Amino acid sequence: MNFSFNIQLIIKIITPILIIGTSFVLGFIFEKRILKNLKKIARKNNWKYDDIIVDSFQGIGLVWLILGGVFLSLPTLSLPPAAITFVEKFLLATFLASATLFTSRLFVELLKVFTTKEDGISPLTSLFEFLTKIVIYSLGTLIILQSIGIKITPLLTALGVGGVSVGLALQTTLSNLMSGVNIIMSGKVKPGDYITLSSGEKGYVIDVELKYTVLQEITENLLVIPNSKIISGSFKNFSLPEKQIVIPINIGVSYDSDLEEVEKITLEVAREMIKIINNQETNFQPFIRYQNFDYFSINFTVYIQIFETEFFEHLKVKHIFLKKLHKKYQEVGIKIPFPLTSGYVSSSFPQPLNYN
Repeated sequence: MNFSFNIQLIIKIITPILIIGTSFVLGFIFEKRILKNLKKIARKNNWKYDDIIVDSFQGIGLVWLILGGVFLSLPTLSLPPAAITFVEKFLLATFLASATLFTSRLFVELLKVFTTKEDGISPLTSLFEFLTKIVIYSLGTLIILQSIGIKITPLLTALGVGGVSVGLALQTTLSNLMSGVNIIMSGKVKPGDYITLSSGEKGYVIDVELKYTVLQEITENLLVIPNSKIISGSFKNFSLPEKQIVIPINIGVSYDSDLEEVEKITLEVAREMIKIINNQETNFQPFIRYQNFDYFSINFTVYIQIFETEFFEHLKVKHIFLKKLHKKYQEVGIKIPFPLTSGYVSSSFPQPLNYN
């Protein structure tokens, strides 16, 4: 009789341990074997969404299998009804929390894929990711509270009243936060753009964060600028409406030059440059406009259109164009004058004053 009782007691103790232990082992196998193989398969496919789904499951499958094992072991435990109810609510809350984490990962990564352009740059900033996660986590928290029997209406009222006090205490932070939201929603600034602020700062937009916009200078130094400063001031975006720009190049030739020949030779070199630099078809034709008669030269401007993937490419275009143009001018005898200053030397020198 006692032996039979001990066997039943051992079974009651071992059964939940075996169920939970088995679920943990299955979860570990799922993470280390199955999920790892699924990642390899996903990397080989051209469909990019399977990578996102598999990566979003990282750690989630283990949690769900352990939760399932604990739930299945509940009937084998001799616990009071109140304790069973508490454990069930805890399992439900943990499952919903992990589902919220999975949804947040999946949604953010899908947004990155949908917003990434052909050049590989996504306008999805850290601030937008942060706000997306806040919305998903907030909804998930409300669902969890409602599921375990906590009324959320008084909580929302308390948060509304407390939010006013928090807003007053964090005016500067909230100002930068809302400025960052305006920057993102306006679409006038996004990662990858090259901008110049009215205060002189300039560089590529790396990210729009919670409080700051991060720029990278051509020297690769980072500029951290408050979002409110960008919104309150003026700036120039060299990447909008598109990275197709017209470069004006100022040149001067001597007064004895044939202006028709100058125009013909200059445009030939400009057309040659456009064919070399532009990787796509364009109907734009370079042109020149004579500007004025200067002291030593007749000045004009050459206008060349290029498709610029990086902002400083136009400097390289000017560099190559001026070298080619200078060489061509030397071949055909077109002179580029330089300023001359006439000097006067007196034949007589002033005599020293005689104070005697």
